[in-house]
Amino acid sequence: MDRIMISGVSSGCGKTTVVCAVLQALVNRGLKTGAFKCGPDYIDPMFHSRIIGAKSANLDLHFFSENTLRFLLAKNAAGCDVSVIEGAMGFYDGAGLTTWKTSAYELALVTKTPVVLVVNARGAALSVLAVIEGFLRFRPESGIRGVILNQCTAMTYASLSAAIEERFGIRCFGFLPRLDECVLESRHLGLVPAEEVEDALPRIQEAARQVADTLDLPMILELARRAPVLPVAPRKYPRMDGFRMGLARDKAFSFYYRANLDALEGAGVELVPFSPLEDGELPKGLDGLYLGGGFPEVFKVRLSANISMRQSIRTALESGMPCYAECGGMMYLSESIDSAEMVGFLPQVCRMTDRLQRFGYVLVADLKTGRTYPAHEFHHAATEATGEAAYDFEIRKASRPELCWPGGMHKGNTTAGFAHLHFLSHPEWMERLWR
Repeated sequence: MDRIMISGVSSGCGKTTVVCAVLQALVNRGLKTGAFKCGPDYIDPMFHSRIIGAKSANLDLHFFSENTLRFLLAKNAAGCDVSVIEGAMGFYDGAGLTTWKTSAYELALVTKTPVVLVVNARGAALSVLAVIEGFLRFRPESGIRGVILNQCTAMTYASLSAAIEERFGIRCFGFLPRLDECVLESRHLGLVPAEEVEDALPRIQEAARQVADTLDLPMILELARRAPVLPVAPRKYPRMDGFRMGLARDKAFSFYYRANLDALEGAGVELVPFSPLEDGELPKGLDGLYLGGGFPEVFKVRLSANISMRQSIRTALESGMPCYAECGGMMYLSESIDSAEMVGFLPQVCRMTDRLQRFGYVLVADLKTGRTYPAHEFHHAATEATGEAAYDFEIRKASRPELCWPGGMHKGNTTAGFAHLHFLSHPEWMERLWR
């Protein structure tokens, strides 16, 4: 597996722009390119796969054992000429304020992947070297083999790159100037999803053209070729042959881990996509439903107006059809989002707030079974139970398990909650949900 990681000194340093530009430049060269995202983020992989056309998957040590993570890397890198892993936040930033666990650094260490560090050089000179030195020395073996300077002029780069290579003995792979025309819009969960940015591809192509001029792509590929071989043990899936699962997938529901869908298909499940926005009713002959996350609050008027679909889903769930709904999918099954009527199956109402209600790695404790699962929460919505509803999922903060709050419920054969789970953390989760 030829591979590199492109990470950054902090959020906002420009690593996503650099990664997208590098991926597009590699694709433009005719290379089969794989892309990975460190951490639980959904939206960057959407850009990797839907805009650039690169295979993309998440790699996250909160969810997976080291072997499972290496398995996912090997599985999704198969057939690729080169794979690029995008770091999350700053290179050493982990699950808590004072730990590097689950960080891009730990991921690079576990996967033996050489690292290229993106450093924002705007408004700085010699201080850039101080930043690089700190990152190189912070851990005994950082894995950092080179740097890319972002928002840097050609004149500044000529001086800084020579000083960096002389002082630290690592490569400077080039620079990107300030590219205001390539900036992508943001939303409360991060970047706007790829399918909503009509001009994303021209922006990324422009950045890729710049990368071809100012980055040393052949040397980056050579670094990727030097990544060592990884030992990987295969993973087994439970069998669910012949199970037809309806998959809500449109602009309102697009947050799915690719590995979750792969695991379902690997278990013999047939995924049947449908659109709660556009379709009039559920597809025929379904055995279960999977309603992922997304932005139902953005499309709440259209979702509410599609009365026939709402009724079709409610009828199916009241008849006992198994269903798993997470975050946005759970909100859709509630009575309402703000003032807009939703499916009305779950006895709760949702309201949007102007700040994050929950953010970060959590543990989901199923109070009915006593089992605990690693998960991730990131949402502005809040819920309030109605009637005699009871929440039977307890969410515990991963870094401080004594901090907990209610976060989901069972009703009939439906399991719903705010947390995003990964099926490969506990493959039996799939069987328990739909059998």
